[in-house]
Amino acid sequence: MPSALHCPACDRLYDPGPDEPWRCACGHALEFADRPRPQGEPLPLHRLDTSEGLWTFFEFLPIEKRVTFHEGFTPLVDAPEWDVQFKLEYVFPTGSFKDRGATTTLSRALELGVEKVIEDSSGNAGASIATYAARAGLEADIYVPADVTQSKLMAIQRADARPVRVEGDRQAVTAACLEAVEGEASQIPDAESGAAPRQTGSGWYASHAWNPAFYAGTMTFAFEIAAQQGWTVPDVLVLPIGHGTLFLGAYRGFSLLNEAGIVDGMPRLLGAQAAGHAPIVAELGGRTVADTDSDTDIADGIQITEPARKAEILEAIAETDGDAIALGSDPIESALDRLHRGGFYVEPTCAVAPAALEAYREAGTITDDDDVVVPLTGSGLKTL
Repeated sequence: MPSALHCPACDRLYDPGPDEPWRCACGHALEFADRPRPQGEPLPLHRLDTSEGLWTFFEFLPIEKRVTFHEGFTPLVDAPEWDVQFKLEYVFPTGSFKDRGATTTLSRALELGVEKVIEDSSGNAGASIATYAARAGLEADIYVPADVTQSKLMAIQRADARPVRVEGDRQAVTAACLEAVEGEASQIPDAESGAAPRQTGSGWYASHAWNPAFYAGTMTFAFEIAAQQGWTVPDVLVLPIGHGTLFLGAYRGFSLLNEAGIVDGMPRLLGAQAAGHAPIVAELGGRTVADTDSDTDIADGIQITEPARKAEILEAIAETDGDAIALGSDPIESALDRLHRGGFYVEPTCAVAPAALEAYREAGTITDDDDVVVPLTGSGLKTL
Protein backbone atom coordinates (compact mmCIF):
# COMPACT_ATOMS: atom_id res chain seq x y z
CA MET A 1 0.00 0.00 0.00
CA PRO A 2 1.30 3.52 -0.76
CA SER A 3 2.80 5.38 2.17
CA ALA A 4 0.65 7.90 4.02
CA LEU A 5 1.83 11.51 4.28
CA HIS A 6 2.92 13.05 7.55
CA CYS A 7 3.45 16.64 8.67
CA PRO A 8 6.62 16.96 10.77
CA ALA A 9 5.44 20.33 12.11
CA CYS A 10 2.01 19.44 13.55
CA ASP A 11 2.04 15.62 13.40
CA ARG A 12 -1.07 15.36 11.17
CA LEU A 13 -1.35 12.20 9.09
CA TYR A 14 -3.00 12.08 5.66
CA ASP A 15 -4.17 8.93 3.88
CA PRO A 16 -2.70 8.35 0.42
CA GLY A 17 -4.85 8.96 -2.64
CA PRO A 18 -5.20 11.02 -5.82
CA ASP A 19 -6.87 13.84 -3.85
CA GLU A 20 -4.34 13.88 -0.99
CA PRO A 21 -3.25 17.41 0.01
CA TRP A 22 -0.16 18.87 -1.56
CA ARG A 23 0.62 20.69 1.69
CA CYS A 24 -0.48 20.37 5.33
CA ALA A 25 -3.29 22.48 6.76
CA CYS A 26 -0.68 24.18 8.98
CA GLY A 27 1.22 25.31 5.88
CA HIS A 28 4.18 22.97 6.26
CA ALA A 29 5.43 20.66 3.52
CA LEU A 30 4.45 17.02 3.92
CA GLU A 31 6.74 14.01 4.12
CA PHE A 32 6.29 10.27 3.80
CA ALA A 33 5.21 8.55 7.00
CA ASP A 34 7.44 5.61 6.04
CA ARG A 35 11.24 6.06 6.12
CA PRO A 36 12.65 2.68 5.06
CA ARG A 37 16.29 1.83 5.71
CA PRO A 38 18.18 -1.25 4.50
CA GLN A 39 19.80 -3.69 6.90
CA GLY A 40 23.36 -5.01 6.81
CA GLU A 41 26.57 -3.88 5.18
CA PRO A 42 26.43 -2.29 1.69
CA LEU A 43 28.14 -3.98 -1.22
CA PRO A 44 31.25 -2.36 -2.69
CA LEU A 45 30.64 -0.58 -5.98
CA HIS A 46 32.30 -3.30 -8.09
CA ARG A 47 29.80 -5.83 -6.71
CA LEU A 48 26.76 -3.57 -6.84
CA ASP A 49 24.30 -4.19 -9.69
CA THR A 50 23.74 -0.66 -10.98
CA SER A 51 21.74 -1.68 -14.05
CA GLU A 52 18.58 -0.29 -12.43
CA GLY A 53 20.20 3.14 -12.02
CA LEU A 54 19.05 5.08 -8.97
CA TRP A 55 16.46 2.36 -8.27
CA THR A 56 19.43 0.27 -7.15
CA PHE A 57 18.64 1.93 -3.82
CA PHE A 58 14.99 0.82 -3.78
CA GLU A 59 15.34 -0.25 -0.13
CA PHE A 60 15.65 3.42 0.83
CA LEU A 61 12.61 4.52 -1.19
CA PRO A 62 9.00 4.51 0.12
CA ILE A 63 7.79 4.15 -3.47
CA GLU A 64 7.51 1.15 -5.76
CA LYS A 65 9.40 1.40 -9.04
CA ARG A 66 6.86 1.82 -11.84
CA VAL A 67 8.07 4.54 -14.22
CA THR A 68 11.73 4.41 -15.18
CA PHE A 69 14.31 4.61 -17.95
CA HIS A 70 16.88 3.02 -15.59
CA GLU A 71 18.18 6.52 -15.00
CA GLY A 72 20.88 7.35 -12.50
CA PHE A 73 24.36 6.35 -11.44
CA THR A 74 25.66 9.31 -13.36
CA PRO A 75 29.46 9.46 -13.77
CA LEU A 76 31.64 10.94 -11.04
CA VAL A 77 34.70 12.20 -12.91
CA ASP A 78 37.96 13.85 -11.90
CA ALA A 79 38.49 17.40 -13.15
CA PRO A 80 42.11 18.13 -12.21
CA GLU A 81 42.01 21.64 -13.65
CA TRP A 82 39.28 22.44 -11.12
CA ASP A 83 40.74 20.22 -8.33
CA VAL A 84 37.30 18.70 -7.93
CA GLN A 85 35.12 15.79 -8.92
CA PHE A 86 32.17 16.66 -11.14
CA LYS A 87 29.07 14.49 -11.00
CA LEU A 88 27.62 14.58 -14.50
CA GLU A 89 23.92 15.03 -13.78
CA TYR A 90 23.36 16.41 -17.28
CA VAL A 91 23.57 12.92 -18.82
CA PHE A 92 20.07 11.98 -17.59
CA PRO A 93 17.41 11.12 -20.21
CA THR A 94 16.01 14.67 -20.36
CA GLY A 95 19.34 16.38 -19.75
CA SER A 96 19.00 17.41 -16.11
CA PHE A 97 19.10 16.04 -12.56
CA LYS A 98 15.34 16.63 -12.32
CA ASP A 99 14.87 13.12 -13.73
CA ARG A 100 15.85 11.82 -10.30
CA GLY A 101 12.67 13.29 -8.87
CA ALA A 102 10.52 12.66 -11.93
CA THR A 103 10.96 8.88 -11.88
CA THR A 104 9.89 8.67 -8.22
CA THR A 105 7.12 11.27 -8.54
CA LEU A 106 5.46 9.59 -11.52
CA SER A 107 5.89 6.19 -9.87
CA ARG A 108 4.03 7.61 -6.87
CA ALA A 109 1.33 8.99 -9.17
CA LEU A 110 0.70 5.53 -10.62
CA GLU A 111 0.64 4.03 -7.12
CA LEU A 112 -2.17 6.44 -6.21
CA GLY A 113 -4.20 5.87 -9.38
CA VAL A 114 -3.64 9.41 -10.69
CA GLU A 115 -4.87 10.08 -14.23
CA LYS A 116 -3.34 13.50 -14.87
CA VAL A 117 -0.43 15.44 -13.38
CA ILE A 118 0.16 19.19 -13.19
CA GLU A 119 3.49 20.90 -12.57
CA ASP A 120 4.89 24.44 -12.59
CA SER A 121 8.47 24.94 -13.69
CA SER A 122 10.97 27.31 -15.24
CA GLY A 123 11.74 24.56 -17.76
CA ASN A 124 13.87 21.58 -16.71
CA ALA A 125 11.49 20.11 -14.14
CA GLY A 126 8.58 20.60 -16.52
CA ALA A 127 10.36 18.81 -19.34
CA SER A 128 11.27 15.98 -16.99
CA ILE A 129 7.78 15.56 -15.52
CA ALA A 130 6.28 15.72 -19.03
CA THR A 131 8.66 13.02 -20.30
CA TYR A 132 8.04 10.66 -17.40
CA ALA A 133 4.30 11.28 -17.60
CA ALA A 134 4.50 10.13 -21.20
CA ARG A 135 6.39 7.05 -20.06
CA ALA A 136 3.64 6.42 -17.51
CA GLY A 137 0.84 6.99 -20.01
CA LEU A 138 -0.56 9.93 -18.04
CA GLU A 139 -1.74 13.33 -19.20
CA ALA A 140 0.33 16.31 -18.08
CA ASP A 141 -0.15 20.08 -17.98
CA ILE A 142 3.06 22.03 -17.39
CA TYR A 143 2.80 25.66 -16.31
CA VAL A 144 5.82 27.66 -17.44
CA PRO A 145 6.89 31.32 -17.69
CA ALA A 146 5.82 33.00 -20.90
CA ASP A 147 9.48 33.51 -21.85
CA VAL A 148 10.57 29.89 -21.31
CA THR A 149 13.35 28.84 -23.70
CA GLN A 150 12.20 27.28 -26.95
CA SER A 151 14.16 24.07 -26.34
CA LYS A 152 12.44 23.45 -23.01
CA LEU A 153 9.05 24.32 -24.46
CA MET A 154 9.57 21.86 -27.31
CA ALA A 155 10.67 19.15 -24.87
CA ILE A 156 7.34 19.52 -23.07
CA GLN A 157 5.30 19.54 -26.28
CA ARG A 158 7.10 16.60 -27.85
CA ALA A 159 6.24 14.50 -24.80
CA ASP A 160 2.59 15.22 -25.67
CA ALA A 161 2.14 17.33 -22.54
CA ARG A 162 0.30 20.65 -22.62
CA PRO A 163 2.45 23.68 -21.84
CA VAL A 164 0.55 26.55 -20.21
CA ARG A 165 2.50 29.79 -20.60
CA VAL A 166 1.93 32.34 -17.85
CA GLU A 167 2.83 36.03 -17.91
CA GLY A 168 4.53 37.48 -14.85
CA ASP A 169 7.19 36.28 -12.44
CA ARG A 170 7.88 32.73 -11.28
CA GLN A 171 5.41 33.08 -8.39
CA ALA A 172 2.66 33.94 -10.87
CA VAL A 173 3.34 30.66 -12.65
CA THR A 174 2.92 28.75 -9.37
CA ALA A 175 -0.29 30.62 -8.55
CA ALA A 176 -1.83 29.76 -11.92
CA CYS A 177 -0.82 26.14 -11.51
CA LEU A 178 -2.37 25.91 -8.05
CA GLU A 179 -5.62 27.36 -9.35
CA ALA A 180 -5.78 24.42 -11.74
CA VAL A 181 -4.78 21.92 -9.05
CA GLU A 182 -7.37 23.08 -6.54
CA GLY A 183 -9.96 24.67 -8.79
CA GLU A 184 -9.89 27.70 -6.48
CA ALA A 185 -7.95 30.95 -6.01
CA SER A 186 -4.72 31.36 -7.96
CA GLN A 187 -2.54 31.78 -4.90
CA ILE A 188 -0.97 29.61 -2.22
CA PRO A 189 -3.75 29.00 0.34
CA ASP A 190 -3.66 30.75 3.68
CA ALA A 191 -2.32 28.34 6.31
CA GLU A 192 -4.52 30.00 8.94
CA SER A 193 -7.67 28.67 7.27
CA GLY A 194 -7.09 25.30 8.94
CA ALA A 195 -7.94 23.31 5.79
CA ALA A 196 -5.36 21.28 3.90
CA PRO A 197 -5.16 22.32 0.23
CA ARG A 198 -6.67 19.30 -1.51
CA GLN A 199 -6.00 18.31 -5.11
CA THR A 200 -9.62 18.55 -6.21
CA GLY A 201 -9.15 20.41 -9.48
CA SER A 202 -8.05 19.13 -12.86
CA GLY A 203 -4.99 17.12 -11.85
CA TRP A 204 -2.48 15.89 -9.24
CA TYR A 205 0.24 18.34 -8.22
CA ALA A 206 3.53 16.70 -9.27
CA SER A 207 5.45 19.58 -7.74
CA HIS A 208 9.24 19.33 -7.66
CA ALA A 209 9.19 21.92 -4.85
CA TRP A 210 6.45 20.48 -2.59
CA ASN A 211 5.92 16.81 -3.42
CA PRO A 212 7.90 14.50 -1.07
CA ALA A 213 8.19 11.92 -3.84
CA PHE A 214 10.48 14.27 -5.74
CA TYR A 215 12.89 14.51 -2.82
CA ALA A 216 12.87 10.74 -2.44
CA GLY A 217 14.40 10.72 -5.90
CA THR A 218 16.93 13.50 -5.43
CA MET A 219 18.35 11.96 -2.26
CA THR A 220 19.70 9.10 -4.41
CA PHE A 221 22.30 11.66 -5.52
CA ALA A 222 23.93 11.18 -2.09
CA PHE A 223 23.66 7.39 -2.22
CA GLU A 224 25.47 7.28 -5.56
CA ILE A 225 28.30 9.56 -4.45
CA ALA A 226 28.84 7.49 -1.30
CA ALA A 227 28.91 4.25 -3.30
CA GLN A 228 31.21 5.74 -5.93
CA GLN A 229 33.60 6.85 -3.18
CA GLY A 230 33.75 3.48 -1.45
CA TRP A 231 30.96 4.29 1.02
CA THR A 232 32.73 7.37 2.30
CA VAL A 233 31.59 10.99 2.45
CA PRO A 234 33.21 13.90 0.60
CA ASP A 235 34.33 16.84 2.69
CA VAL A 236 32.32 19.37 0.70
CA LEU A 237 29.45 19.52 -1.78
CA VAL A 238 28.87 22.75 -3.70
CA LEU A 239 25.32 22.87 -5.08
CA PRO A 240 22.96 25.35 -6.72
CA ILE A 241 19.90 26.50 -4.77
CA GLY A 242 16.63 27.54 -6.36
CA HIS A 243 13.92 25.55 -4.62
CA GLY A 244 16.78 23.46 -3.25
CA THR A 245 15.61 20.10 -4.58
CA LEU A 246 19.12 18.72 -5.12
CA PHE A 247 20.55 20.52 -2.09
CA LEU A 248 17.93 19.02 0.23
CA GLY A 249 18.16 15.68 -1.57
CA ALA A 250 21.87 15.55 -0.77
CA TYR A 251 21.23 16.47 2.86
CA ARG A 252 18.48 13.89 3.24
CA GLY A 253 20.44 11.18 1.50
CA PHE A 254 23.60 11.55 3.56
CA SER A 255 21.52 11.89 6.74
CA LEU A 256 19.77 8.61 5.96
CA LEU A 257 23.09 6.88 5.24
CA ASN A 258 24.34 8.02 8.64
CA GLU A 259 21.17 6.81 10.38
CA ALA A 260 21.61 3.42 8.72
CA GLY A 261 25.22 3.24 9.90
CA ILE A 262 26.50 2.99 6.32
CA VAL A 263 28.67 6.14 6.46
CA ASP A 264 30.09 8.21 9.26
CA GLY A 265 29.75 11.98 8.92
CA MET A 266 28.17 14.61 6.72
CA PRO A 267 29.67 16.75 3.96
CA ARG A 268 29.58 20.51 4.36
CA LEU A 269 26.83 21.78 2.07
CA LEU A 270 27.78 25.01 0.34
CA GLY A 271 25.05 26.65 -1.72
CA ALA A 272 25.09 28.93 -4.74
CA GLN A 273 22.33 31.35 -5.71
CA ALA A 274 21.90 33.91 -8.47
CA ALA A 275 22.08 37.60 -7.67
CA GLY A 276 18.65 39.17 -7.40
CA HIS A 277 17.15 35.77 -6.49
CA ALA A 278 19.02 34.87 -3.31
CA PRO A 279 16.64 34.57 -0.33
CA ILE A 280 18.83 31.99 1.42
CA VAL A 281 21.87 34.23 1.14
CA ALA A 282 19.84 37.14 2.50
CA GLU A 283 18.86 35.08 5.56
CA LEU A 284 22.53 34.28 6.17
CA GLY A 285 23.61 37.89 6.02
CA GLY A 286 23.85 38.69 2.33
CA ARG A 287 27.25 37.29 1.33
CA THR A 288 27.83 38.19 -2.32
CA VAL A 289 30.43 37.75 -5.02
CA ALA A 290 31.33 40.06 -7.92
CA ASP A 291 28.67 42.03 -9.82
CA THR A 292 25.74 41.15 -7.56
CA ASP A 293 23.99 44.51 -7.58
CA SER A 294 21.63 43.47 -10.35
CA ASP A 295 19.62 40.40 -11.32
CA THR A 296 21.46 37.49 -12.88
CA ASP A 297 19.38 36.57 -15.91
CA ILE A 298 21.93 34.01 -17.10
CA ALA A 299 20.88 31.60 -14.33
CA ASP A 300 17.18 31.38 -15.12
CA GLY A 301 16.87 27.86 -13.71
CA ILE A 302 17.28 29.03 -10.09
CA GLN A 303 15.44 32.35 -10.14
CA ILE A 304 13.32 31.48 -7.10
CA THR A 305 12.56 34.20 -4.57
CA GLU A 306 10.32 32.12 -2.28
CA PRO A 307 11.65 28.55 -1.90
CA ALA A 308 8.92 26.18 -0.78
CA ARG A 309 11.22 24.58 1.79
CA LYS A 310 13.28 27.59 2.82
CA ALA A 311 13.42 26.66 6.51
CA GLU A 312 14.67 23.18 5.64
CA ILE A 313 17.42 24.57 3.42
CA LEU A 314 18.59 26.86 6.20
CA GLU A 315 18.50 23.95 8.65
CA ALA A 316 20.61 21.81 6.31
CA ILE A 317 23.18 24.60 6.03
CA ALA A 318 23.30 25.04 9.81
CA GLU A 319 23.52 21.31 10.54
CA THR A 320 26.44 20.77 8.12
CA ASP A 321 28.39 23.94 8.96
CA GLY A 322 27.58 25.09 5.43
CA ASP A 323 26.99 28.42 3.75
CA ALA A 324 25.44 30.08 0.70
CA ILE A 325 26.63 32.87 -1.56
CA ALA A 326 25.12 34.82 -4.45
CA LEU A 327 26.87 35.32 -7.76
CA GLY A 328 26.47 37.85 -10.53
CA SER A 329 26.64 37.18 -14.24
CA ASP A 330 30.39 37.76 -14.72
CA PRO A 331 31.70 34.85 -12.60
CA ILE A 332 28.94 32.57 -13.91
CA GLU A 333 29.77 33.37 -17.54
CA SER A 334 33.48 32.86 -16.86
CA ALA A 335 32.81 29.48 -15.26
CA LEU A 336 30.53 28.49 -18.15
CA ASP A 337 33.21 29.32 -20.73
CA ARG A 338 35.78 27.37 -18.74
CA LEU A 339 33.48 24.34 -18.48
CA HIS A 340 32.81 24.35 -22.21
CA ARG A 341 36.52 24.63 -22.99
CA GLY A 342 37.09 21.62 -20.74
CA GLY A 343 34.54 19.52 -22.62
CA PHE A 344 31.62 19.86 -20.22
CA TYR A 345 28.72 20.97 -22.42
CA VAL A 346 26.33 22.37 -19.85
CA GLU A 347 23.62 25.02 -19.66
CA PRO A 348 24.31 28.44 -18.07
CA THR A 349 22.51 27.76 -14.78
CA CYS A 350 24.78 24.75 -14.32
CA ALA A 351 27.81 27.08 -14.09
CA VAL A 352 26.59 28.70 -10.87
CA ALA A 353 27.97 25.97 -8.60
CA PRO A 354 31.41 25.82 -10.29
CA ALA A 355 31.57 29.62 -10.10
CA ALA A 356 30.76 29.41 -6.40
CA LEU A 357 33.45 26.75 -5.97
CA GLU A 358 36.10 29.26 -7.04
CA ALA A 359 34.64 31.98 -4.82
CA TYR A 360 34.62 29.67 -1.81
CA ARG A 361 38.23 28.75 -2.49
CA GLU A 362 39.27 32.39 -2.72
CA ALA A 363 37.53 33.08 0.59
CA GLY A 364 39.31 30.15 2.26
CA THR A 365 36.03 28.31 2.93
CA ILE A 366 37.35 25.41 0.82
CA THR A 367 40.99 24.40 1.18
CA ASP A 368 43.34 22.46 -1.09
CA ASP A 369 43.03 19.44 1.19
CA ASP A 370 39.24 19.20 0.88
CA ASP A 371 37.63 16.42 -1.15
CA VAL A 372 35.00 18.36 -3.12
CA VAL A 373 32.14 17.17 -5.36
CA VAL A 374 30.15 19.53 -7.59
CA PRO A 375 27.16 18.43 -9.70
CA LEU A 376 26.85 19.61 -13.27
CA THR A 377 23.09 19.77 -13.34
CA GLY A 378 21.86 20.55 -16.87
CA SER A 379 22.83 19.93 -20.47
CA GLY A 380 23.87 22.67 -22.89
CA LEU A 381 21.42 21.16 -25.35
CA LYS A 382 18.68 22.78 -23.24
CA THR A 383 19.71 26.22 -24.52
CA LEU A 384 19.42 25.47 -28.23
